[in-house]
Parts: sequence; C-alpha cells; structure tokens
Amino acid sequence: MKHILTAALVALGASAAAAADLPDLAGREITVVTENAYPPLQFVDPKTGAAVGWEYDAMAEIAKRLNLDVSYENISWDAMIPAVSEGQFDIGMTGITIREDRAEVVDFSDPYMRSEMVMLVRGDETRFSDAASFAADSDLLMAAQPGTTPFYVGVYDVLDGDEATPRIKLFETFGAGVQALRTGDVDLVLTDGTAGEGYVAASDGGLKIVGEKLGTEDFGFIFSKGSDLVAPVNAAIAEMKADGTIDALNKKWFLDFKVGG
Repeated sequence: MKHILTAALVALGASAAAAADLPDLAGREITVVTENAYPPLQFVDPKTGAAVGWEYDAMAEIAKRLNLDVSYENISWDAMIPAVSEGQFDIGMTGITIREDRAEVVDFSDPYMRSEMVMLVRGDETRFSDAASFAADSDLLMAAQPGTTPFYVGVYDVLDGDEATPRIKLFETFGAGVQALRTGDVDLVLTDGTAGEGYVAASDGGLKIVGEKLGTEDFGFIFSKGSDLVAPVNAAIAEMKADGTIDALNKKWFLDFKVGG
C-alpha cells in the first residue's frame, strides 16, 4: 500500500516557512459534526465501539495546537453541508471534496489530503473490469449518496449523464452503499482511494478495486460562511504538514491500521 502515500493519499505539500505562530483560542468550545461512515477517515471501530479515524486524530491535534475544546455530533451526509452552512455546527468533516458549488454555501479549509477515485466491487466480480464495461451492461447497478462526488462521477464519467438514471441506487450513508454491494443489491461503489483501500483491507477478499482511477479530489473541513475558525485551522494544517504530523497520520491510518483487524 506504499503507493497510497505517494499518490492517492499524499498530503498536499507545505514548507516549514508556511507554518506561522498559531493563535491561542483560549479553550473555545466548538462542535464538529461527522458521519462516522468513511473508514479510515472516521468510523466506529467494530472491535471497541469507539469513533476513531484519521480525521479524529487530525482534529484532536488541531484542537491541541489552537487550544480548542471539541465535542462531536453525528449527522447524515445529505444534511451535513446545510447544517454547517446554517451555523448548527462549527466544523464538518467526512472526507468532503472541495468543490466550487459547495464553496458557495460553506467555507473550506485548505486541503489536508488528496485522493483518487476508484471502483470498489465484490471480490468475485468478473462481469466488468473497468468503467466502460460497467456502463455497457445495463443490468449492473451502482450505489451512491446523493450530491456527492461519487454520484456525479458515476453519472457523468461512467454512465450517460442522466442524473435520474435508474442505474444509481441512492443510500443515506456510504456504509449502507458498501453493505448493498456486499449483499449483491448493487454491483459497484465509487469511492476515493482512502475508503476503498480501507474496505478492501478489512474484507478478507470479499471486496476488490478494479479499473483505472477516475480522477483526483482534495479534501477539506467545512465551516459556515465567514467563520473566524478558517484562518486558525488553516494555520494549524500548514504547521502539521511542515512538521511531519500529516505524514505520520497517513502512515498510522493507511499503512498500519486495518479496519476491523
């Protein structure tokens, strides 16, 4: 899995000079909302029942450096951006792709990770091996969450551009889509390499990745428009890139940790 760090999951570079002195936010209480359905970024560890992951560790480190008191709430993906936009929560995190349309309603942090999208299928899948062969078989179905990057990539890069296509079955959470894949209710889940590699590693051969990567996406935390937390969080991210913390988190969660292992 070394290629994950060098390509799909390499944190975006930052020089030591980019890391400025960080502000002290004096124990300010903030609420971070997440989905807990996107291993290894954030998920419930089946061994312990605890909510863990790359983003939890990163947020804990940011909170320590900025002197923040963080509490967490859970929400479904489709409700997350509206809720943060309306100020119900201070920060949202769930591997959120930075996109211009989303930036119209929320502010993004600087990117903390880059990932490439992959095709996740059952381990015994032989009917298709890439996007073209999937699209050519009208009996094959894909799982996606509405309004997500995988949904739009599925519609426009894999299928025929019809957002009402019956070939995409919608699920409230990413984990529900993967479960539908496991049980044979759908045949494909599009996801970034972070979640895809995590699920494959935990599947004991039940899942695999096929075909070429379909593109790249940058992840960021989200805030309500004009939030005064954006600049301090960006400064903390820059410092974490410069001092090797981001690299250490990548190694911990994408090389060493096995979901469910």
